[in-house]
Amino acid sequence: MTHSAGVHDSSPLRGPGVPFPPPFLYVAGFLIGLAFERWVVRLQLPSPDARPLFVIVGWLAAALGLTFMGWGLLTFFLARTSIIPVRPASRLVVSGPYRFSRNPMYVGLAALHLGLALLLDAAWPILLLPLVLVSVYLLVIRREERYLASAFGDEYRTYCRRVRRWL
Repeated sequence: MTHSAGVHDSSPLRGPGVPFPPPFLYVAGFLIGLAFERWVVRLQLPSPDARPLFVIVGWLAAALGLTFMGWGLLTFFLARTSIIPVRPASRLVVSGPYRFSRNPMYVGLAALHLGLALLLDAAWPILLLPLVLVSVYLLVIRREERYLASAFGDEYRTYCRRVRRWL
């Protein structure tokens, strides 16, 4: 295994090595989007007539996002493993929402991000969401996947073949 210092070692990693809480990426993307709305150019979501629909979809997306995140957190809690990305996992969690997504908390955060943007009638956070998701993949998920493969080996690789990364 190659560590960031370039030293080859066969011992498993001690944790994913993500130096910040992943929700920060979603919050940063959302706040930058709101700043663009306020100080750069306000982008209206299409058709003011569709506003009631955006509110309904916004509430549904936010509620589903919170539900998926909560279910993921509860599943980790019940499995007695760490959700903090600098700590090692005590076990591979494959139950609950992890049967459908390898990253249900990140999917939930994306749905919450989208829902809040719709509720606030703010287009910039929606436009920035793909950049947030790419950042989550590059800065967080790749590290987590490398760590889990190192820590759980074939069990994790089998799980990856069975369950999608997102949904």
